[in-house]
Amino acid sequence: MILRQFLVPETACASYLFGCTSQGKLAVVDPHESLVAEYLVAAEQTGSPIVAVFETHVQADHVSGLPELVARTGAAAYLPVEAGVAFEHEALGDGDRVELGNTVVTGLATPGHAPAHHAYVVTDLRRGDEEPWLVFSGDSLLIGDVGRPDLHVAGDAHGQARVLHASLRRLLELPDHVVLYPSHFGGSVCGRALSGNPISSIGFERTHNRLLALDNPEAFAAELLADLPPRPADQSAIVDANRAGGVTAPA
Repeated sequence: MILRQFLVPETACASYLFGCTSQGKLAVVDPHESLVAEYLVAAEQTGSPIVAVFETHVQADHVSGLPELVARTGAAAYLPVEAGVAFEHEALGDGDRVELGNTVVTGLATPGHAPAHHAYVVTDLRRGDEEPWLVFSGDSLLIGDVGRPDLHVAGDAHGQARVLHASLRRLLELPDHVVLYPSHFGGSVCGRALSGNPISSIGFERTHNRLLALDNPEAFAAELLADLPPRPADQSAIVDANRAGGVTAPA
């Protein structure tokens, strides 16, 4: 399995190209509109096509590159069930699997940052078993922080914070060795205390992420909703574009 990380410093967004080169099946997670050409070049360098594009949720801080990637590659689009988008896609439920050759992606429902949000747990069958290797956590579990619960709801941020608390417990059921690849790093408005390091592990966050130490959902919600940073610039327009499918380039 290969894995390439792509970072956008201006919005502190992270996206990923990964998959099975032995069977020629690559995927992109949470693609950024400005990086579509770079994903395509990186895939071409491996000699394998992009056949799948995953969104962990409908993004609020950047226009997604999913529509253009699908238009240019013919890849299948995957989003969490009930994501509320207006374009053709495969709706993944909790526990649904997508096989990319020897790379297996399993959806893990982790709502809270957004009502429809998945983490994607990845296994490499060439390692000899189905033990998870890594997880793309989207905006649920971040490095040193967790995703804010107020961007995708109207007036129920406290309830969403409690939902996120339960989702984080699910992620903590993963083994400590599982590598954590979130969709944001330090500088993003999707959290308050994100690390500038864009890679972590479940075990490291279990030990060092102070929000994960809050077992009581009410205490967690109160802490999470205190001193939230400003919302992303142009949030409403970005969400509307991502729900509609944005602007696609010709194939």
